[in-house]
Amino acid sequence: ETWDFFASQANKQGCPVIVHFTASWCMPSVAMKPFFERLALCHRDIFFLRVDVDEVKELASKMEIKAMPTFLFMKEGAVVDKLVGANPEEIKKRVVGLIS
Repeated sequence: ETWDFFASQANKQGCPVIVHFTASWCMPSVAMKPFFERLALCHRDIFFLRVDVDEVKELASKMEIKAMPTFLFMKEGAVVDKLVGANPEEIKKRVVGLIS
């Protein structure tokens, strides 16, 4: 329900969405959390969502998340890019691509 709410809000506002699929037991995911939060502060025109795959298993399955961390880049409700792994520089590049 929360996912649907945020996805519909982003669509209404025409905002791209970046989703960080994470797990508390995954150290690379935990390490990416501060980076992801700083990125969100720098790009207020993008919705940044963090999803714990253990708490929302159905969504992780639906989005075909098989490893953490996984980052989905979405526009208008559709996935336009996907990055698996903790790679801050590549995420920054893809954010620029998402908003341009």
